Parts: sequence; structure tokens; C-alpha cells
Amino acid sequence: MAEGWIEKAVDGVQGLGGLATAGLRIVAIVAVAWIVVAVGQHAVRKLRIRIASRFDDREAVQRAETIGRVVRYLIAVVVSVIAVMLVLGELGVSVAPILGAAGVVGLAVGFGAQSLVKDYFNGFFLLLENQIRQGDVVKLGEHSGLVEEVTLRHVRLRDYDGHVHFVPNGMVGSVVNMSRGFAQAVIDASVAYRADLDAAMAVMHEVAAELRRDPAFAGRILDDLEMAGVDRWADSAVIIRARLRVRPLEQWAVRREYLRRLKAAFDRAGIEIPFPQMQLHLPPAVAPR
Repeated sequence: MAEGWIEKAVDGVQGLGGLATAGLRIVAIVAVAWIVVAVGQHAVRKLRIRIASRFDDREAVQRAETIGRVVRYLIAVVVSVIAVMLVLGELGVSVAPILGAAGVVGLAVGFGAQSLVKDYFNGFFLLLENQIRQGDVVKLGEHSGLVEEVTLRHVRLRDYDGHVHFVPNGMVGSVVNMSRGFAQAVIDASVAYRADLDAAMAVMHEVAAELRRDPAFAGRILDDLEMAGVDRWADSAVIIRARLRVRPLEQWAVRREYLRRLKAAFDRAGIEIPFPQMQLHLPPAVAPR
């Protein structure tokens, strides 16, 4: 009788020892996984900083930041999945049936969640082809704004009003990127029909030259004013179109300052900037018989 109790006690101690050993292994797996994620993400950040320090090109820095963010996310996901599988193995749960079931479930989910799969595929090619980067100003269909985050799932934009748009990558049909290489500040100047068009164009050139001499804008403008000429005849004005080649994302600030200065220059030169108006012609009065 006593021997039976002793054997049970020994088995219990061995079982506790096995549980303690399994518990220590689980703790070790979690700790190693946390360290691997931390070290991997830190290495990606250091590599991104090194790339940013070696290249003065803003586009290369933006691309490194975007890819670095996605790589850090992938490191966390992959290491977490491996750690969960190892922990399940330590708990005595067979991983093979789970993987087989996951394959079947994944196939079923793939048919039911085709849009989600499309989001990831499109997101992968958006990053691979360098179409969108963090810090760009883009237009994605009906949505436009500053790119705050690019993932394999979605693109997060913030528009001028401060509204945040989450655009799934699967919905991105075309990308209009306003941050690549250079931009054009397009100016449509309206002058009255009676105005001297050659004099108005000369004033526009003078204002552009003055703006390029301003130290606050000299580094933003890349070339002299390109005069397209008379673009169209509007109802109350003649539209003269011109443009300035500027650095990326500087087109709006340059255009606003140019229009402000052009208004003052037109006023000094006596060139009328018309406003919508209507002229009525009344028929002569019919004399009574």
C-alpha cells in the first residue's frame, strides 16, 4: 500500500517537473521571439537611417522609410506565427493537423475573401514598383492627400482639411503621384478683352523673374516662366496660361505667391482683371402711331 503511494508521488513529482520544464521552454520561446522581433526591427531602423544619411535624394529616403515600415511589420508577423507553433508543440498539441486544417480553411477563406487577397497582392506591387511612398502627395481614385502610411493592406491619406482616408490597395486602380522629380505650378491669368495681351505677358515674365530672385523662393523654382500664351476666350476674360517648373510639393505655395504678386503688378500696369458681368442691349423704342 505504501509502495503504491510512493509510486504515485514519484509520478506526480515527475509530472510537475515535466510541466515546469515545458513552462520554462514556453517562456524561453516567447522571450527569444520578442528578442528576435526587437533586434530585427532595430536592424531595419538602423539600415533605414544609414540609407537616409548616405543619400541626399528625398525620394530614396522616402522609399527606404516605406519599405522599412513594411519589413518591420512582416518580421513581427512571421516570428509571432513561428513562436505560436512552437508553443503549441510544447503544450502537446500536434501542429500537423492544425496546418492541414489551416490550409483547408485558408482555401475556403480565399474564395470568400478575394478582396482581401487582392489588397495584399496590389499592396505588394505598389511597393515593388515604387508607386507610392510615405510622404508623397497622391490621388487614388476619388481620394487625395498626403501619404501617412503604406501597408500591404491599405494606404492611409490625410487631405488638406485634415480628414484621414483609408484606401484599400485592392481599390487602387490608378495612382496620380504629385511628388516625383518636379512639379508644374500652372497659372491661368484672366485679363480683360480690351487689355494689351503682349504687355500682360511681359508683366507675367517680370513677376516670375522677381519671384526667382527672392531668396525665399529661389530654391523652389527650377526654371524660368514657360509662357503657353492665350489659352481660351472666356465669357468675360481672355485666359493666358503659363507655368513654372518647381520642386515636388512646392507647386501650390509658388502658385499662391505668384498670383499675389501678379495681382499687384497688374494693378500698377493698369491691366484690368475682369469679373463676370453682363451687358444688356435694349431695342430702340417704337414710336406710337
